[in-house]
Amino acid sequence: MRKFLRRCLGYALRFLDAAPDKGETAVDRLRRRGVRIGEGCLIYSEYFSTEPYLVTLGDRVAISGGAKFLTHDASIWLLRPERPAVQSFGPITVGPDCFIGENCIILPHTTIGAGCIIGAGAVVRGAIPDNSLVVGNPGTIVGRASLLIERLRASPDTMDTLTLGFEERRDLLRRHFGLPR
Repeated sequence: MRKFLRRCLGYALRFLDAAPDKGETAVDRLRRRGVRIGEGCLIYSEYFSTEPYLVTLGDRVAISGGAKFLTHDASIWLLRPERPAVQSFGPITVGPDCFIGENCIILPHTTIGAGCIIGAGAVVRGAIPDNSLVVGNPGTIVGRASLLIERLRASPDTMDTLTLGFEERRDLLRRHFGLPR
């Protein structure tokens, strides 16, 4: 059955042989694959390309689901007729206290400074200065992350609900947004 699933799903199941032990986290699995990860990170994506050892994450980095870290550039394929074994690689570094949004793509040769927010779906390459707010494709710096944090702090839609159960949170959000029960 395992061979069949591997053949059908290919790359997506490459972690099958490295089944996690009880209590193993995404951070543990990624460190085992060579990603250098600081302390206090929260990671919901394990797509760290075929060269995960080229990725470095600082302390307290949060990575949302679907985020991809690409450490190679496959467009080098166009040089294969003249150089059959050619490949192109680049490291990725994310500074401390950063947030990487849902479905972002971080390209090779990218350095993201400390305290940055990368908005959902952004495609990022190059040097991103500290405290940047980056959105879009291509990723564009549109402001300072610290200003967004202040807006979030002041927003009536920012609530301390992480420790609430599903039903309690649902009821609170329905009341808050005036939705029917």
